[in-house]
Amino acid sequence: MRQALTQSFSTFLRRRRAKRHFERRPLLQALTAAQPGRPAASLDAGLLAAAAGQPAQALARLDARPDGLDAAEAARRLARDGPNEIQHEAPLPGWLRLWRCYLNPFNLLLTALALLSFMSADSKATVVIGVMVALSTGIRFVQEGRAHRAAEGLRAMVTNTATVIRRASASPASAAGVAPPQPREMPVRELVAGDVVTLSAGDMVPADCRVLSARDLFVAQAAMTGESLPVEKFPQGAVGAPATALDQRNLAFMGTSVVSGTATALVVATGGRSYFGTLAAHATATETAPNAFQAGVNSVSWLLIRFAAVMVPIVFLVNGATKGDWLQAFLFALSVAVGLTPEMLPMIVTSTLAKGAVLLSRRKVVVKRLDAIQNFGAMDILCTDKTGTLTQDQIALARHADAWGQDSAEVLNFAYLNSFYQTGLKNLLDRAVLARVDVAVELQLKDAYRKVDEIPFDFERRRMSVVVAALVGGQDQHHELICKGAVEEVLAACTQVRAQDPVDASLDGARAMPTQPLDAALLARTQAVTAGLNAEGLRVVAVAVKTLPPGQAAYSVADEAGLTLIGYVAFLDPPKESAAPALQALAAHGITVKVLTGDNDLVTAQVCRQVGLPADDILLGAQVEALGDDALKAAAEAHNVFAKLTPLHKERIVRALRASGHVVGFMGDGINDAPALRAADIGISVDSAVDIAKEAADIILLEKSLLVLDEGVVEGRKTFCNMLKYIRMTASGNFGNVLSVLVASAFLPFLPMLPLQLLVQNLLYDIGQTGIPFDNVDPELVARPLTWNPSDIGRFMLFFGPISSLFDLVTFGVMWWVFSANSVAEQTLFQSGWFVVGLLTQTLVVHMVRSPRLPFIQSRASAPLMAMTLLIVTVGLWLPNGPLAGYFKLQALPWAYYPWLGAILLGYCTLVTLMKRVYVRRYGWQ
Repeated sequence: MRQALTQSFSTFLRRRRAKRHFERRPLLQALTAAQPGRPAASLDAGLLAAAAGQPAQALARLDARPDGLDAAEAARRLARDGPNEIQHEAPLPGWLRLWRCYLNPFNLLLTALALLSFMSADSKATVVIGVMVALSTGIRFVQEGRAHRAAEGLRAMVTNTATVIRRASASPASAAGVAPPQPREMPVRELVAGDVVTLSAGDMVPADCRVLSARDLFVAQAAMTGESLPVEKFPQGAVGAPATALDQRNLAFMGTSVVSGTATALVVATGGRSYFGTLAAHATATETAPNAFQAGVNSVSWLLIRFAAVMVPIVFLVNGATKGDWLQAFLFALSVAVGLTPEMLPMIVTSTLAKGAVLLSRRKVVVKRLDAIQNFGAMDILCTDKTGTLTQDQIALARHADAWGQDSAEVLNFAYLNSFYQTGLKNLLDRAVLARVDVAVELQLKDAYRKVDEIPFDFERRRMSVVVAALVGGQDQHHELICKGAVEEVLAACTQVRAQDPVDASLDGARAMPTQPLDAALLARTQAVTAGLNAEGLRVVAVAVKTLPPGQAAYSVADEAGLTLIGYVAFLDPPKESAAPALQALAAHGITVKVLTGDNDLVTAQVCRQVGLPADDILLGAQVEALGDDALKAAAEAHNVFAKLTPLHKERIVRALRASGHVVGFMGDGINDAPALRAADIGISVDSAVDIAKEAADIILLEKSLLVLDEGVVEGRKTFCNMLKYIRMTASGNFGNVLSVLVASAFLPFLPMLPLQLLVQNLLYDIGQTGIPFDNVDPELVARPLTWNPSDIGRFMLFFGPISSLFDLVTFGVMWWVFSANSVAEQTLFQSGWFVVGLLTQTLVVHMVRSPRLPFIQSRASAPLMAMTLLIVTVGLWLPNGPLAGYFKLQALPWAYYPWLGAILLGYCTLVTLMKRVYVRRYGWQ
């Protein structure tokens, strides 16, 4: 029973995506391992007491009532106990956050170099390196603080709610003039111990709860206990003495999720007092491991560190051997090591991601994890449901017809009773049915019937039933089991069919209508009627009934047999006007859209055709079931529309596409979408989704629209592009500088630049890069998916680095022969000349290689980056001529130098631009 549903949810709860930045262990195992000396009894005592006895005793123990707390009492308890929320990551004190901002390999390397400089009595170098460390750490500290505050603000926009029963006053609900309390949605954080909540499929359990009543309630609690299968919960406690609270079958725990069924439960512990909260206060349940984004940054960082580890010793040996001053050579090699260190990389990454998240939020996209932005930009296949993305998600009841397609009031009335009395997962179809019935008829039906029981919906049966008692003179005359669900599944439980009598549409006249056995001929006729409705783009739901004696009080799935088909309710969900343009925009950005839906293939095909999505060859769930993994990989590539899928089918398709090398996004909002959301590279949900879908998603859309999603993808790619800019520029610039240093060290009788000068030059360059996170990005750079490619960065470094070295050699020649800076006595002039050229070429090359377009003409940098460039150029030209020149051992340059400087810069920019075209033609540009 419920095999497909059970397999689907146990799969997504058991398996974890390789891309995620953590790997969960069962919570109890992880935390008790972290706290081996902590007695389990201290966690269980309160919950075991709550589980003991009958439901009435549990209510009395908390001074609660079946009809809930009143508002005043709930407010008092909230003030006493605090909000119902877990501080997953306690806010760090400022000093500790500052320490963590400092603690990265680049800052540690710079600190070691500063200590070596201090021990070598080079106080100026020590000060400059210290300024670089302080600048990198300080800017990152400020940016991370802003990012944290922005992320908290964004997360606050996505709220989980619970269905709570609250009384309007402290008087008994049965008192005269007081209406019975109605369940209402409330933020989870406002729950208090003693609240009565209702649970249904798709809900996250909002707190630790004692089950008061339940119907086929299955809870997935693998994250807590490691159990692979959902666990059924009952109002009664376990027989005997369970070892721990987790063994109690009448307790549901915060953080677990309802797979199927319904329940009413009493909140017994909230927030930090819950089982999860108590354990989380003593240890962490996660083990961090780099995800794809972090691995990409790490690979680039180690590429540069390995390069420095090779080149710095060579610089030291060459200078020591040629100059004979090994101490000076050592200090110079330290300066080169500083120059090769991309100390601003952590700051650039943090700033770029934070800015990207804020910009995405302006486009109604909330990023739960900042580094999910990289996968967002790399996505090349988007799998999405049909309802609400391609359609308006404003379903209206278009037809209520009997088995032969004639309008039938009886069918509408029975469908109303089913939708009104069911307590499970109410959807848009139920709301459309309830909205269609007139108020007078609604009152008549409520007086004529009372609810007896219900059989909740699940994704294996794809139907649900409500049992009502027909009242005559206040007495039960008979019971009616009213079943509503997918046509195939309802027909599978039917043995008879009854056509609507067009003369008498009353409920009492229903028994006089002709009932016939559902043989092959009548089955074909009913299927032809539903196919015709589907072809019109209507979603068809079958309605069947079964009359039973009034003696039975509880019903089960076994009673859904021998039903009589009475007709259909058909719904219209028109396509969104934005759907077709959104699909075109996604295609223009290199994203293939695949529709994965549990709906009928005829309805799906009609909607897809209306929005311009080819749907001639639809793969059905039964066909997916029959395919092996290899065959499914090929089928998933070949087909773009999949219909009549179960949750497990959706998950298998997503995994098959990922196995073929695609970066797959999945957009869904229902409980049946949770496995696929977990399996995708990037899970995308909406703020109106069920709790379990929002929990599984990486990105939340505040508006369920593919157009909003496309805007978010573009913004994510812009963020990624700006990170790549800094990495490329730093790698190529550092490589070129080291080549120049090696050549100059081998042939010059003095150092080409003093260690202090090299450090100052690198510091100014780093300051100039702080505008990169705010830079513009060319449209063509975000037209295709972007992925990490460390080999491309290495190739870029080897291609453009030597170009800067070439013009460094030209500068050496000009200073040596034109300005006669060719002796130890004139080394200050030589060093000043190369200092200016080196700083200006490094600063201007940002504009040359930030885009494959022609710089300043076809592509212009943003105002912040332009301002930083002008600032650094101005400082670079002023330093040799200003009052600080002597401190840095620089000197004023002759006026004849500046025409040469202009020619060198013009030649450098021109050659880089020409070589950039060669590079683009040969390797492309990401």
